[in-house]
Amino acid sequence: MTKADIVVVGGGIVGLATARELLHRRPGSEVVVLEKEDAVARHQTGRNSGVVHAGLYYRPGSLKARLCRRGKSLLETWVRERGIAHERCGKLVIATDQEEVPRLEALFERAKANGVDCRRIGPEESAEIEPHAKVVEAIHVPETGIVDYVAMCESLVDEIVELGGEVRCGARVDRMEESGSGATLEVDGDRIDANIAVNCGGLQSDRLAAARGVREEVRIVPFRGDYYELRAEARRFCRGLIYPVPDPNFPFLGVHLTRMIGGGVECGPNAVLALAREGYGRASFDLRDALQTLGWPGFRRLAARHWRMGFTEFRRSWSRRLFARALQKLVPEIQESDLVPAPAGNRAQALRRDGKLVDDFVVKTRGPLIHVVNAPSPAATASLAIAERIAEVALLDGISDAGDGGEG
Repeated sequence: MTKADIVVVGGGIVGLATARELLHRRPGSEVVVLEKEDAVARHQTGRNSGVVHAGLYYRPGSLKARLCRRGKSLLETWVRERGIAHERCGKLVIATDQEEVPRLEALFERAKANGVDCRRIGPEESAEIEPHAKVVEAIHVPETGIVDYVAMCESLVDEIVELGGEVRCGARVDRMEESGSGATLEVDGDRIDANIAVNCGGLQSDRLAAARGVREEVRIVPFRGDYYELRAEARRFCRGLIYPVPDPNFPFLGVHLTRMIGGGVECGPNAVLALAREGYGRASFDLRDALQTLGWPGFRRLAARHWRMGFTEFRRSWSRRLFARALQKLVPEIQESDLVPAPAGNRAQALRRDGKLVDDFVVKTRGPLIHVVNAPSPAATASLAIAERIAEVALLDGISDAGDGGEG
């Protein structure tokens, strides 16, 4: 049996940022991060597109909007001080026909309400920024950036250790529950007692929360995002970030183009139901994961409402031609032969029993247990701000329910 003041479950960017923040606020505390993989950032953090979001998509006043803006500022300062690769390369969100212009206008108003530095521009000005993009009208967001999130996580590990904390890889948490005045965690058949335990389990977060009933409210449903990269000769088609106008009825942003911090250009992702939470191939399958998703009433209700869109995403997942066609709406010169397969990623999306996707970040507190129930994009951008919020809850005298912060 091991004892610690605080245990953080999950070695992604939110878990590591949380451990770091707690050590800064309580110097000398025994803070331990438990990660089941053999290295940190192996799942969502290490498989995203590396974008540092500005905050234009999120409902004004929501946790996503507030923590994205705060987190972006903290992240930019932190990576600059630590020498982590980062660049403000800017983003264009483009309307490719007149029908999309009203949605672009609404998005612009939301962005301004969130304090985002952006402006509306026409095709002539946009051609100076992204000469190959097809633009009727666009929003230019010069403050959007890109960063190496894996390097950031590795640097967070270094800082945690410098502050006296510990990061244990290869440590699978099978259960976490309230025990007396603290928390007990089962870790590979061993036991760890802690005053506070923080669940930042990402794709496994609902399973870790099951002991105190959070899982009865929501279920993590994984969506796989397939990516391609542009071959070297085609990288000239994208200088920064090129995004479509998002569909307000769907939580994903649509296939887009992203210049990577290493110089390549990534295309995607789409959004396809994944039948294995941590399986990244198109045919990946895990019986337990599949049964828990398909058996969830919320998924069946979601599928009944959005099956057409789901079928479109599924077809595009298996067809490079259809994937290229979606990109050609943004950049007509891209050809199917320009696309090279790239590693996929899975997004942990919380889904309510009534079939509604949980849109905002959600942190639930149950006694000494703190559960990050929903932290999809822009969680990486907002990670240092999410960590501040978790630390504020964790270090209150007598932990009480933190609520959900609004899930609209």
